[in-house]
Amino acid sequence: MLIIVMGVSGCGKSTIGKQLADHLNIDFFDADDFHPISNITKMKNGEALNDADRKPWLENLAKKLPQWELNGGAVLACSALKENYREILMSESKTIHWILLNGTFEIIAERMLKRANHFMKTDLLKSQFDTLETPTYGLHIDIKNDPLAIIEQIAEELTL
Repeated sequence: MLIIVMGVSGCGKSTIGKQLADHLNIDFFDADDFHPISNITKMKNGEALNDADRKPWLENLAKKLPQWELNGGAVLACSALKENYREILMSESKTIHWILLNGTFEIIAERMLKRANHFMKTDLLKSQFDTLETPTYGLHIDIKNDPLAIIEQIAEELTL
């Protein structure tokens, strides 16, 4: 089983992804851990990544998905904001369950201000919302609930 928890920075992808992976007893991976240094440097300097920056990163993740599936499955936390990014991720595996974590700009900005030592700065959040192309597929989960309720909702809706 492959699950990608997606959404803008600060929506809870890592928190929900880790807890979901624990619930399913499968591996968790954070796509941010696979960014090349050049991408992290740009984001630390307050520069939004462009498609050219993201393409090799997404292609690398796409190649890892089938390996993770063979090892029993995985949950990947990945922004996957545009449809063409999701298409790249699906290029090597067609069995991905997509989960979009939805929240308002205000709620997410408030959460981001509470995070310490994260390379994504809150001033880039608007660019994330501007870039997001909401998929017509997958589960769309409201982040206003606590993480346990969100995990229960996902498990129920995916019948896990």
